[in-house]
Amino acid sequence: MNVIIFGPPGAGKGTQSQNIVDKFNLHQVSTGDLLRNEIKNNTDIGRKIEKIISHGDFVSDDIVNTLLKKVITNSNHRNRIIFDGYPRNIAQAKNLDLMLNSDNQSINFIFFLKVTREIINKRIIGRIICEKCFRIMNEYSNKEEIDNHECEKKYLKKRDDDNQVVLINRYDEYMKKTKPVLDFYSSRSYFHEIDGSSEIQVITNKIEQILTV
Repeated sequence: MNVIIFGPPGAGKGTQSQNIVDKFNLHQVSTGDLLRNEIKNNTDIGRKIEKIISHGDFVSDDIVNTLLKKVITNSNHRNRIIFDGYPRNIAQAKNLDLMLNSDNQSINFIFFLKVTREIINKRIIGRIICEKCFRIMNEYSNKEEIDNHECEKKYLKKRDDDNQVVLINRYDEYMKKTKPVLDFYSSRSYFHEIDGSSEIQVITNKIEQILTV
């Protein structure tokens, strides 16, 4: 099966994506990782990407599509891909359909983790990190865990306000850019909107239930 997962910063998309990869043995595709790998491997296209980025420009859809097509047509990944952070616009969504169809594949499931800005605010502003064991907790939803945490209280730190503001602004920007893509997919029978404000395990169970029907 091929899966697309959408979710704003703070929605838990990364956690759920990794769970799907582990549980269903899928290959996770992130366009950012594809670009970085080409640069790291010093390929011809990687050198081109590095030059574009060094000038502060965005990598074109043509380059991204070329890299995606290599993954989609790879027999090791066929019909077992989860697209993380792609597509980002209508043109990419339409092109993804074309690439998959040309290889006799299709999207089988689309998940959107819907979380309100207020919930994101709480998750980000309430986030506490233990500098000793690196555990992440939230002062709103993990009060008991924080009180009983085995490390000393002095290790429990909040992130900088600047980071919080940036993340909250990223939520607004994400929702604005992603809405047309969600509208494009929302009428499809395999589009599933999931309440991202639920507990992690509740969301996981819901997604797994849909994937195993």
